[in-house]
Amino acid sequence: MRTRWIVLIFVAIVFGALGGTLLAPQPAGAVSKEMIELQQTVNQILQAQQDLRSTVDGNNAALRTLVQQSLDSVGRLSGEMSALQKSVQEVQANTGSRMDTMTQQTQGLSDNLQDVQARAAKLSQQLNDMQNLLQSIDAKISGGSTTTPAAPGAPGATPDNSAQPPSSSALSPISADTLYQNGLRDLTSGKYDLARQEFSDYIHNFPSNDLAGNAEFYLGEIAYAQNDYKTAITSYDTVLANYPKSFKLAASLLKKASAELELGMKASGIRDLREVVRRFPGSDESRRAQAKLRDVGASPAARPATH
Repeated sequence: MRTRWIVLIFVAIVFGALGGTLLAPQPAGAVSKEMIELQQTVNQILQAQQDLRSTVDGNNAALRTLVQQSLDSVGRLSGEMSALQKSVQEVQANTGSRMDTMTQQTQGLSDNLQDVQARAAKLSQQLNDMQNLLQSIDAKISGGSTTTPAAPGAPGATPDNSAQPPSSSALSPISADTLYQNGLRDLTSGKYDLARQEFSDYIHNFPSNDLAGNAEFYLGEIAYAQNDYKTAITSYDTVLANYPKSFKLAASLLKKASAELELGMKASGIRDLREVVRRFPGSDESRRAQAKLRDVGASPAARPATH
């Protein structure tokens, strides 16, 4: 029993010595060295963090500068695009106005040319009549006819037309020409009210004249220029219905379609534009009708129905 206690005391002494050795504090020099290394590591980490923050701040500043420059560039580009769009719209408006004026002037010149041709044909006919009359007089003189005129009413007497006033039919071409030319002049100069009255008078006084259809067409043009599209359509329909030989048929049908589109009658306008293409292929009106059809998103010809 006593021996056991001695052994236990010995073992306790040994373990106590070992524990004291293990638990004894390390030398002050080793602890100081580790603390310095740890502090240096922490300083390096802090420095790296500071460098990273500086880099991020610099990148953010550069990015903000680039974004601001991009916004400025977009703003300038938007302003330039707006100015360019406005310029294009002004050019289109001016071009459209000039084209309308040139179209009216061209139509007026064409009408003048046809009128001159008609007058030249009438003068040629009058010249032929005068030549026939002179030949008849020469034949009578050469045949020994007496120069004493027969008494009025006597058998074989020829009526003396030289003393008679010219009939109204003889003055009609000159009067019609003057009235028509005045209407064209006032139309091209923008005197629409006066031109409307002159063309209306022309149609009333000379309904069977070759240019009566033109006068009716120009009544439609005056109404169209004043945005009175319903009245314009009425005049164009009158040309199409009453003057089938007028060379204004294609122009009347084209302008009728344009007036219908202005009134929002898209289906009727497209139908009449296709009719222009069908009835007057290869004409200037046909090409203009095709361009209008493209503008409204329609094909030149109606698509066949699918079953």
